[in-house]
Amino acid sequence: MERKTYTALGFLLLGTFLYFNWISSGSDGRFRIRIPIPWLQPKMGFVGRNGTHFVEVEDGTPVYVNGWNSYWLISSKLEEVSEMFRRGRAMGMTVCRTWAFSDGGANGLQISPGRFNERLFQALDFVIYDARRSNIRLILCLVNNLNAFGGKAQYVRWAQAAGANVTSTDSFFSDPTIKHFYKDYVEKILSRKNSYSGVRYKDEPAIFAWELMNEPRCALNSSAPLLQAWIAEMASHIKSLDKKHMVTVGLEGFYGHGRTERVGANPGEWASSLGSDFIQNSADENIDFASVHAYPDSWIPKASFEEKVKYLSNWVDYHVNDSEHVLKKPVLFGEVGFHLEGKKNGSYDRDIILKLVYDKLYESAKKGEAGAGALIWQLMIEETQVYKDEFSLVASRHPSTYNLILQQSCRLRKLFRRKGKTKSNFWPCTDP
Repeated sequence: MERKTYTALGFLLLGTFLYFNWISSGSDGRFRIRIPIPWLQPKMGFVGRNGTHFVEVEDGTPVYVNGWNSYWLISSKLEEVSEMFRRGRAMGMTVCRTWAFSDGGANGLQISPGRFNERLFQALDFVIYDARRSNIRLILCLVNNLNAFGGKAQYVRWAQAAGANVTSTDSFFSDPTIKHFYKDYVEKILSRKNSYSGVRYKDEPAIFAWELMNEPRCALNSSAPLLQAWIAEMASHIKSLDKKHMVTVGLEGFYGHGRTERVGANPGEWASSLGSDFIQNSADENIDFASVHAYPDSWIPKASFEEKVKYLSNWVDYHVNDSEHVLKKPVLFGEVGFHLEGKKNGSYDRDIILKLVYDKLYESAKKGEAGAGALIWQLMIEETQVYKDEFSLVASRHPSTYNLILQQSCRLRKLFRRKGKTKSNFWPCTDP
């Protein structure tokens, strides 16, 4: 009798320990298991680079990407994050790009330099934890060029408050105080131990890559050398702290003034005056892959649809060719945006635009070239419409686009599927 009592007491104490240490209540009142034991997480390998290809580090298998952007994940409810990952995976997509920053104010992730909002950090923890559970990898962007979510303008204001003599947002790329703030933030992110999994971010295979900045631009073209120096310094800094993850810049892909043979590929003269240069910025030894964006609807708004298609076709060709032959690195189209309206001859304009990009990258993949994949800007679910913009898409409401995304996922998988590899339970594609 006494032995049974001790046994029951032991189970009671174990249950109490589990409840207070491994179980948490979400914002919706539901209980979720929190297991801070790395070896109990779903198995996932790291992705790296070998020449012009993404590869699985463990065995060198080529990796080609079909994915999407949902920048708002850190600001959403846990169940909305899970639902977005579920829907992305249902279309066969494997990589999601999202913000790993929110700078300034009491509701920001970084309230002020060195001060952090633990509630929002735990939200980012869950995004990473749930991505791994969903067999999704993340490209995590570390700061914004734009003012949304704080951006480089917030860093300038912080520096001014600290007594630095800075006036232009271009100072973000050169001022020692601002660079110190950014480096400190990077170190905090990389060393963060996930409250759901117990895995430090720098050791998390669900993170595909770090992105230095979303769409870096300069106010003055004369600041271009400052941007280039900043890219080199920050990429090196991340690599000194994290040997496991890739790093990319986050460029739109514009060619600079010095690229006389390429300036004509830009959407207009304005694009070469922003201080960025696709080739020079991407060539740094610590940048693992090139990044490009594509927005024909907003970059050349007065052009006819046929002109936009022609422009986009050349835009993709130039960047794939330069990545293959000049940079000798993979290139990822990190944002592909298109307006939702417009239907011609039974086909939606958006589907023609997306199919053009998909087809060219698929052909590049078939040839073993540098075109490594594309991410749509942006996918949402019904509950997250507060974050929508003119390019937002709830895929389930647009069957033709949904099927196009799924088709790209499946044909890339079938092209590079290893013989005898176990089919993922998440995967929607049927074997040939």
